Amino acid sequence: MGESGSGGGPLPPESSSTLYRAGGRRGSRRPRGAWPGWSARERVVRPRGYAWRRVKVIALVLAVLAVLDVAGTYLWAQGRLRQTAAMPEDEGRPEPGEGTNWLVIGTDTRSGLTKRERDELHVGGADERNTDTMMLLHHGEAGPYLVSLPRDSYVDVPGRGRAKLNSAYATGGPRLLTRTVEQATGLRVDHYAEVDFLGFVDIVDAMGGVDLCLDEPLRDEKAGADLDAGCQELDGKQALGFVRARYTDAAGDLGRVRRQQQLLAAMVREATGPGALLNPFAFFSLAGSVLDAVTVDNGTGVLSLTWMAWQVRGLTGGDGGTTTVPVADAGLDVAGMGDVVLWDSARARALFDQLRRDVPITATRVR
Repeated sequence: MGESGSGGGPLPPESSSTLYRAGGRRGSRRPRGAWPGWSARERVVRPRGYAWRRVKVIALVLAVLAVLDVAGTYLWAQGRLRQTAAMPEDEGRPEPGEGTNWLVIGTDTRSGLTKRERDELHVGGADERNTDTMMLLHHGEAGPYLVSLPRDSYVDVPGRGRAKLNSAYATGGPRLLTRTVEQATGLRVDHYAEVDFLGFVDIVDAMGGVDLCLDEPLRDEKAGADLDAGCQELDGKQALGFVRARYTDAAGDLGRVRRQQQLLAAMVREATGPGALLNPFAFFSLAGSVLDAVTVDNGTGVLSLTWMAWQVRGLTGGDGGTTTVPVADAGLDVAGMGDVVLWDSARARALFDQLRRDVPITATRVR
């Protein structure tokens, strides 16, 4: 007969592998499924596969939390994204081509800046409303291409005749600028994004600066640029001076275009690196600055904007290239306008045709 427990019932035969006694002198190894302090009669017999089901439940809970976190971040970002009417009416617009085209601009709108901020950023009066940066970003099967459009490009502005490209934004805002670019290039613009002066500075500062290497010093008092040669970290104000400088550059507006491309690639590389994406504090600080600085067309959301940034990042990895629309004359003097940039019409048409067909660019040298 087996021993009786305190409750009077029989216990199973003694075994060091199955019997657990709270006192711990004999058979101190507790049975599988029992908790410390329980007797063998009180042990819990768990069904086969219990541990695996428990792992699956925990994994499911974590997955649900991750989805909720991503959804919450998306709703937060979408709610802060600013939008504007930037697309022309459908009538008369170019037919859609292969791939996707973004018109990305940097504005020198001063209306939101105080006098002190304008002085610190070297951006002049409060009533000017122009674009210092205009780029077409194309991405598709052929890889991403970033084509800069010089602000002084001499083109037809619908309803206003021949004028500098940046005057379209000054007189008619985003919609007229988009229409002018579409008419000049024959490409349909799918998305529009613009960044203002102060927002640009805030983005760079939120990133903790941006690393750039200069082959030679850059001095331009009017633009606020005072940079030495060599590799260095630029803060927001220094970065703004870097992309606006042109008065002391022998290449003029075309030199500024190259610096804009260089800085944009460096910024996107920093913003999409592990230091920004894996640190939640850095991520939300940077994302908030970007959302406060960027304005997109009414049909563009956070997901499209994020995908565009990722395509720009591809330009730094050898999957595409940056170039400028082919130029025939970078210093043509036009009465009442000063120097303008005249495109090489034949090579420019070939370039835009290749972008429309989403094939590798051969019409112009890609750096």
